[in-house]
Amino acid sequence: MTPAENAGGKQDSTDVRKSGQKTGSGRPAKKSNSNKKAQNSSRYAKRVDEVSAGGLVIDKSGAKGLLIGRLDPKDASHERLLWSLPKGHIEVGESPEQAAIREVEEETGIKSEIVRSLGVIDFWFMASGKRIHKTVHHYLFKEIGGKLAPQVTEVDDVQWFPLEEIVSKLAYPDERKLIAKSGELKP
Repeated sequence: MTPAENAGGKQDSTDVRKSGQKTGSGRPAKKSNSNKKAQNSSRYAKRVDEVSAGGLVIDKSGAKGLLIGRLDPKDASHERLLWSLPKGHIEVGESPEQAAIREVEEETGIKSEIVRSLGVIDFWFMASGKRIHKTVHHYLFKEIGGKLAPQVTEVDDVQWFPLEEIVSKLAYPDERKLIAKSGELKP
C-alpha cells in the first residue's frame, strides 16, 4: 500500500491551496466566487408573505369592543398584557371574511358577524430568522353569541372595553390608527 502524497511528510507550498495559505507564487490563495455567493445569500433573511384577517367585535349593547391580551415578551415581570384586535391566518380555500369570523371565535369564544370592512394594514417584522411581510384584513363585527374565553394556546386574556377606551388600550400603533380613523363603531 502506498501512502497518500505528503502523508506524514513535509508539504510543498505549491500543493496547499486552502484559504489563508500560500500558493507556489508566494501569494495567498484566491477564494472562489461560489463561496462568496453562498456567504452573501445566507446574510439576507428569507422573505415570507403572510395574510391574516380579524377585527373589532362590538357587544350586543353596542357600547363595548372586544380585545385580546397577550403577555409582553419584553416584560421581565411577565404581567404586562399587550392588547390587540383578534386575528389570524387565512386557511386555504377561505376568504378573508370567513377567516376573520373563524379567528375571532377561536381566539375569544365570541360568535360574530361582519358589519363592514375597517381596512387593511400591512407591516414587516423579523421572526425565526425570516423577514415577514404581513397583510391583515380588518372588519367591524357585531356579537351574536358565544361565551367569552381566551384561546388557551394563543391568547392570555380577552376583555370587553368601553368603545371610547379601545384606541388607548391597543398596543400597536397601526391598529390604533385604523380604529381611530374608522368613524362610528356602532354596528
